[in-house]
Amino acid sequence: MRRRVIILALGLLAVLLWQQAMAQATRNAPRGPAPADAPLITDLSSHLIAITSSFTGTELLLFGAIDEPGEVIVVIRGPVSTAVVRRKRRTLGFWLTRRSESFDGVPGYYAVISTAPLEEIAPQSLLQRLQIGTANLRFRYIGTEPPPDIVEFRNAIARQKIREGLYHELVGGIDFLGPKLFRTEISFPSTVPVGTYQAEVYLVRDDRIVAAQSTPLFIDKQGVEQQIYDFSRAEPAVYGLVAVLLAVFAGWAAAIAFRKG
Repeated sequence: MRRRVIILALGLLAVLLWQQAMAQATRNAPRGPAPADAPLITDLSSHLIAITSSFTGTELLLFGAIDEPGEVIVVIRGPVSTAVVRRKRRTLGFWLTRRSESFDGVPGYYAVISTAPLEEIAPQSLLQRLQIGTANLRFRYIGTEPPPDIVEFRNAIARQKIREGLYHELVGGIDFLGPKLFRTEISFPSTVPVGTYQAEVYLVRDDRIVAAQSTPLFIDKQGVEQQIYDFSRAEPAVYGLVAVLLAVFAGWAAAIAFRKG
């Protein structure tokens, strides 16, 4: 009798623990896609860009739907890093670095695509707060006290990124397929850095954001190049020895070929 009571109690305890685990799993489970009646629904054609030796750049498709007409802003932000800006001057026929300033929180890639000019869509205070637009990006100065001309160095970072094709703004680059469906293409150059990106989409009406959605995007190296890179980081001594042996073999093979010629 006592054994039956113990078995029954253990059975009830197991059922209670199972119910509690299921309830916890339900609370932590993903909520799934946004409902069909949401003000804004967006997605990417792919959430992964694989960089190989033949990578020359690519384009992704971002598409979505809105519940009612409004202005749409798409912002793509790449991984942040530290940037150093150097000012050089010609001295005795040579260009020498006379001064350098460092900044943190600099996106490696930044793109803004909008249905209209940003200043016509939202107030400047809102654009600055969300860092929408190249001019509204905030780089953290690394130093004790920013010099009076620090803005010139910040602007130099943006100009260099624009020349490299890593920063760009496009007005009118969002195509509407009817009153609610829209799409746009996002270009990534061959020099795009690897890391985690965020594709942010804002729906703006009457100078205020009525809906926003953020979607992750991953850019990573794949193939033999990535395996060699990982091996060099995991086994630097072996990698260095193999590199030396390959260089010696290449020199020996070249000497033999020229000798025969």
